[in-house]
Amino acid sequence: MPARRITKSLVDRLKSGCTAWDDDCRGFGVRRQVRDASYILKVRIHGRQRFLTIGKHGAPWTPETARMRARRLLGEIAEGKDPATVRDAQRAVPNFKEFTERYLTEHAVPRKKPRSVEEDRRNLRLHIWPELAKRRLTDIADSDIARLHAKGKNRPANSNRCLALLSHMFNIAEKWGERQRGTNPCAHIDKYPERTRERILSPEELTRLGDALRLAAIGYPDGFKVMGRAINRRSPEDWRAIALVRLLIFTGARLQEIVTMRWAEIDTARGIARLPDSKTGAKNVFLPAPALELLSGLPHIDGNPFVLPGDRDGQHFNGPQKAWQRIRALAKLDDVRIHDLRHAHASIAVAGGESLYVVGKMLGHSQAVTTQRYAHLAIDPVLAAADRTARRIAAAMNKQKPG
Repeated sequence: MPARRITKSLVDRLKSGCTAWDDDCRGFGVRRQVRDASYILKVRIHGRQRFLTIGKHGAPWTPETARMRARRLLGEIAEGKDPATVRDAQRAVPNFKEFTERYLTEHAVPRKKPRSVEEDRRNLRLHIWPELAKRRLTDIADSDIARLHAKGKNRPANSNRCLALLSHMFNIAEKWGERQRGTNPCAHIDKYPERTRERILSPEELTRLGDALRLAAIGYPDGFKVMGRAINRRSPEDWRAIALVRLLIFTGARLQEIVTMRWAEIDTARGIARLPDSKTGAKNVFLPAPALELLSGLPHIDGNPFVLPGDRDGQHFNGPQKAWQRIRALAKLDDVRIHDLRHAHASIAVAGGESLYVVGKMLGHSQAVTTQRYAHLAIDPVLAAADRTARRIAAAMNKQKPG
């Protein structure tokens, strides 16, 4: 193509296989390949023509930033610097996977909880590395992130988690000097709307759950099926699984908070368990009377500090999901996740007239906005209060009515 000033609109219109040269900076051009466009610089050094690649179009490389880079390169070459040094500097930029390994080692592991680090690794391995692993960190642009995010449209929650992880990683890359400031390619990618799922148990469903727990403690009936498959299990359910379900529904605590709870953390006099660590840091799990009564009947295993001991010495109970599948199938609650027991505790409290502030404290929410998801359940106590207020007003007005 004839020389003209390179602009974004020109780059967008450039056809595959074509190169456009800039009439403002000699030797500066842009070349369109099958999918991406790359900024280049054509120079002559010691009588030999050389081509240097500046970077792919997209953050951080726009026509303006690439042109500035081309001028700096021309200045360095004019000063006698070896362009091979420039190339080597480019090659020293890590690819995305190399950077993520450093991010995990130097940032995530020292600062995040182990389960969060494991979740980061899982998202990287399954969803992010297949798309970006071999890309040079400085070459990843908005379009790359948008394309990756679009592939996750059928799993919006996970796709949003991946986007948040990537955005944080690119912020760290800028902080460490691996990318230019203000070039985060996630900055203008919109998250998918998520539908909050709160499965609330009705009083009748709570009764079924209680019946199922009592029956499971005895043994499952003949012909019992889980997810359509018959199981031959007439022995009683694991007592730890039954205790876990009851403690979850009685306290509204998170699963990990209960399975990692130690006897030394329980203050029966005050009705609390002081956890040194949780998802939101140190917190108290409140132990109401039904929870304390349950705890008083659980065995203490010598050499094991956990309320729900594991199969190995010194370990806590692990892997309750299969037991929960059997229990919920017995209760005919196949769509209820074990985490929904926490939602059930909160919803019953709000519907019973407890304030959102108090419920937030019960659940250990660090932010009030987290508890707001249950605000719609407060309509019954609010309606009852409005009714009482209106009745008092009507009574007062009737007494003042002239005879």
